[in-house]
Amino acid sequence: MFLKPLQFGAVALISGTILFSCSSGDNENTAATEQEESGLAQQQTEAPVADEGKGIGPVSSVEVGDAIDETLAAEGKSVFESKCSACHQLSDQKIVGPGLAGVTERRKPEWIMNMIMNPQEMTQKDPTAKKLLAEHLTQMTNQNINESDARALLEYLRQNDKNS
Repeated sequence: MFLKPLQFGAVALISGTILFSCSSGDNENTAATEQEESGLAQQQTEAPVADEGKGIGPVSSVEVGDAIDETLAAEGKSVFESKCSACHQLSDQKIVGPGLAGVTERRKPEWIMNMIMNPQEMTQKDPTAKKLLAEHLTQMTNQNINESDARALLEYLRQNDKNS
């Protein structure tokens, strides 16, 4: 007889613990969801960053003339062959990364240089670079190319597009 009240107490204790843990978790999830939703609403009311097509990175302005600087393009060819040609072709053909034919006609010079110098941040924040990453499914490797080599690469790509 004494055992029945003890069993009833144990069952009541276990049931209460289960009910409390379930309802407590729901309240925490609801609070977390409400915080996330209010954060999303706050983000959506903030003005979006204007995409000027220049990308994200150290290059905000590049001056390119109509004529190709042959010396600079030759330097760019050397850099391309040593650091870029394993993943990119100057044609439309994809190897690992996209083919680069016509890239200087599709993208601004600043975007090209920023992508060369800052590929990870570009694929995280730049809408065009994000689409390229989604399409090619491979993160471009940072080759630690400095601004002068990136400018030479740009000139080489311009030369390629002009001669095509």
